[in-house]
Amino acid sequence: MQMTQRASRYALISMAAIVLAACAGQKQPAQKLIGDVEATVTAASAEAAKYVPDQLADVQSKLGALKASFDKQDYAAVVTAGPAVLSAAQTLATAAAAKKDEILKALNDQWTMLAESVPGDVSAIQNRIDMLSRKSGKKQAAGIDLDAAKAGAGDATALWSKAQAAFAAGNLDEAVSTAKDVKVKVEALATSLKMDLTAPHA
Repeated sequence: MQMTQRASRYALISMAAIVLAACAGQKQPAQKLIGDVEATVTAASAEAAKYVPDQLADVQSKLGALKASFDKQDYAAVVTAGPAVLSAAQTLATAAAAKKDEILKALNDQWTMLAESVPGDVSAIQNRIDMLSRKSGKKQAAGIDLDAAKAGAGDATALWSKAQAAFAAGNLDEAVSTAKDVKVKVEALATSLKMDLTAPHA
């Protein structure tokens, strides 16, 4: 009986040793997986945070779960779940690049439209101010603050130059944003000058 108990004890000790050895054997692969995921996320994080923030947050959450499993010495869980998390991390850079291209294309399209209309509108505003400033235009200029309009036109021209400089520097985001500001300013000026910008410019 004692022999049987002793044999059972040895069997349990051996089993425990095998399990421990298996766990220890998985520690290094688990550690490497976490390191690979971390390095991949770090490399992609700047662009991913800007263009695919939700996707980045999801991968970071999964990475956190892997680290938690590792801290509990559940290396098997890390080795099992790790490859899928690494794969998700590896898609971050591609997804961010695709989203960036999509946004840049949309911005480029917006810039093209604004660049076609804004300079002509600014020129039309200036022509209207010049016409109203002449003696012959005094009657039409009644009730219009020409000094304010001239200042506004100057601001619009300066802003448009700023938009063009941003575009030339490759900063499409700023170029489009500034050009939209010019468009708003020009439309307000047109209202104050009692003119219709949709009519063909002279």
